[in-house]
Amino acid sequence: MSVTTTTHLNFRGSAREALDFYLSVFGGRAVAVTYGDAGNVRDESEADWVMWGEVVAGNGFRVMAYDVPSAMPYEQGANPFFVSVRGEDADEISALWRRLADGSNVLRPLEPAAWAPLYGMLTDRFGVTWVLDVTAPHNG
Repeated sequence: MSVTTTTHLNFRGSAREALDFYLSVFGGRAVAVTYGDAGNVRDESEADWVMWGEVVAGNGFRVMAYDVPSAMPYEQGANPFFVSVRGEDADEISALWRRLADGSNVLRPLEPAAWAPLYGMLTDRFGVTWVLDVTAPHNG
């Protein structure tokens, strides 16, 4: 069993540009899923915004990013990142979630999501927002 932590950067409409920039700096591969791709469009003007994206390089560099929808509060620099904890074992991630959730503000319960077997978000008593998820099995 293992988990990884990844810096998860928050933007408002510029996540794809940021991911492309980090890809040009660090190399590797980039993936971006838009709100439209995920069928989670609340504002048509934001359908092409990044709901989930990442750059992963062979040297170990990894960063995630998304565009905060306009329906949610966002002030550039005020909430610039999340800490993402990912793993393949649902029991391990669930145990971490239970410990982190103690005294925290749960923003989204740890439960199945369209993009992950388990996904949840909370802000701990120190003001740090954590995203925990179980990675989907890779095919091929």
